[in-house]
Amino acid sequence: MIRRYVLSVLVKNTSGVLNKVTGLFSKRGYNIRSLSVGETDDPESSRITIELVGDEQILEQIKKQLNKLIDVVKVKGIRSRSSVYKELVLVKVAADASKRAGIIELCDIFRTKIVDISKKTLVVELAGTPEKNEALIALLSEYGILEMARTGITALERGDSSIHDK
Repeated sequence: MIRRYVLSVLVKNTSGVLNKVTGLFSKRGYNIRSLSVGETDDPESSRITIELVGDEQILEQIKKQLNKLIDVVKVKGIRSRSSVYKELVLVKVAADASKRAGIIELCDIFRTKIVDISKKTLVVELAGTPEKNEALIALLSEYGILEMARTGITALERGDSSIHDK
């Protein structure tokens, strides 16, 4: 069954590690739907969050291949029900004086921030689940989205569970 999967990959913070990880996907013809990378609390480690679409067999193959890479410390599947998923999106919206109040009202309802204002545009910062962000993006598109940048999802398991667990 084809579905969305999220992998959390703990890697050594070395030059070229991201290229090795993404190269593994491209060599096998697998698509990365979303990718987020950043240093962890340990400056010698980074966490790569990868969202992909496929079946269980593809997921298991990717996990095995990732675990073979020297700089990969741990690979863990992150399930949506037991995790926190967030994504940052910046959206530049056409917002002349006649549209501005409606956009500000939407931002208040969705508890987002307006981070830049000009005479003709607003830049809105969305930081939420991909589903919440998609809902607001759909509503903002009615005003005219001029530009958009997305980080891709980042995820952590809820509760006491950690990527460092054995």
